[in-house]
Amino acid sequence: MHGVAVLQDLYSRVGPTVRRAVRGLDDAALTRRLDPGANTIAWLAWHIGRDQDVQVAAAVGRPQVWTAGGWDERFDVPFGPDDTGYGHTPEDVARVVAPAALLLGYVDAVHAESLDVLAGLADADLDAVVDRAWDPPVTLGVRLVSVAVDSLQHAAQIAYVRGVLEREA
Repeated sequence: MHGVAVLQDLYSRVGPTVRRAVRGLDDAALTRRLDPGANTIAWLAWHIGRDQDVQVAAAVGRPQVWTAGGWDERFDVPFGPDDTGYGHTPEDVARVVAPAALLLGYVDAVHAESLDVLAGLADADLDAVVDRAWDPPVTLGVRLVSVAVDSLQHAAQIAYVRGVLEREA
């Protein structure tokens, strides 16, 4: 198996993992916090989409699904077009209120875009430097792995919160 094929397999797991964790939840569950400072399921799902969207688009020079697909107009959030949720306060987290269908629609659209990006890559492309702000500079391969790992970590957090909420019900 080559590098791009491994990344395709890795990214193909993100969307379905998020979908399983979010599917069927009502608005109350999506915005419930296990602790006053904790992230909500709605925020986590939104953040998965935003982080993957912003970082993959920037790494390969494509437009974000968020703006190109009109998702920025469907979500009622007061954040800028490059905001991924990094550094959000508990008050910012509370501003992400959206039904499961909208959250999953966006995650699915980003998922499809990421897989399309990967389908257009060759293994040699993974060595291209996409961010010189780090030492060592970040290659496309490293960035894509980092984004996928972050997405799956947050998907696991959603599954955990869902499990806690179901036990409390």
